[in-house]
Amino acid sequence: MTETRDPVDPFLPPAGAPVAPPVSPPGAAPPRTGPGPGRVRRERLGRLRSRSAPYALVAPFFLLFGAFGLFPLVATAWTSLFRVELTAPEAREWVGLHNYARLLHDEFFWNALFNTAAIGVLATVPQLLLALGVAHLLDVRLRARLAFRVVALAPYATSVAAATLVFALLFGRDQGMVNWAIGLAGIAPVDWQNGPWASKVAVASIVIWRWTGYNALIYLAAMQTVPRELYEAAALDGASRWRQFLHVTLPGLRPALLFTVLVSTIGATQLFGEPMLFGSGAGASGGADHQYQTLGLYLYEQGWVNLHLGRAAAIAWAMLLILAVVFGAARLLRPVLRGRGA
Repeated sequence: MTETRDPVDPFLPPAGAPVAPPVSPPGAAPPRTGPGPGRVRRERLGRLRSRSAPYALVAPFFLLFGAFGLFPLVATAWTSLFRVELTAPEAREWVGLHNYARLLHDEFFWNALFNTAAIGVLATVPQLLLALGVAHLLDVRLRARLAFRVVALAPYATSVAAATLVFALLFGRDQGMVNWAIGLAGIAPVDWQNGPWASKVAVASIVIWRWTGYNALIYLAAMQTVPRELYEAAALDGASRWRQFLHVTLPGLRPALLFTVLVSTIGATQLFGEPMLFGSGAGASGGADHQYQTLGLYLYEQGWVNLHLGRAAAIAWAMLLILAVVFGAARLLRPVLRGRGA
């Protein structure tokens, strides 16, 4: 039987010979060896969008902060270097740091600073202590806890003007309910609006009433993040409720405590509405003897009553510098206090 073979094509290269690449006709585009230009453009646009998306999301905040936060801050600092009146803001006279140097010898400024610090202490310390107690009560499984939380937050939602006017009636000298209540205990009536310390206590009481519930809800939210296993372990070790509160609850509330102290200090420095509306006809003077005039009232008096815009701007920046010094000192003392606590 004979073996048959396929005929060999004379135009094909022999087996095993290298094959030459195809030759394109003249004028034809070269073959593509990678992704096309459209795909490359889309990939670049996709990478650009993924990188710029976070900046686009936070851009509105920075725009609003620059327009309503940073620009007024810089403009106030620039204005504080001039002698300028509110009635003629275009007529400016460069005085440099004279407005700041004047504050060092201004007895009304130091009086306002003392009143601000005194009212701040009288309002902040009882306020935070009461907020801790209210939060601890709300943390217990009580009936209608949601209703109690709404009641605790109601003073914060009340208008400053309405609350201050009501407290001004309560602290009235002749027909106020506070004097009537202390009269039942045999205490003589107190002139709450004209007394040097009585007026500070009255203004501080308004702040306490308005902000205790707000701080209590912050503490309540922080208390609910403390692991319950820690309380169970403390109870097994024989710790009482009071010791559990001191050694379990308070350490867990440290961030919330720092936050509320910070916010309360800033709010006390900027206190304005309550002392402004408390006195009958006192206005920005803070009483007949400036007995409860705060830095906020003094700033308003200089800028919008006496029309000294440059001095008011200097007071505003002095308030900012005072806060910076207070928080800087607290930051430096923090390691020392931690060492003593350890």
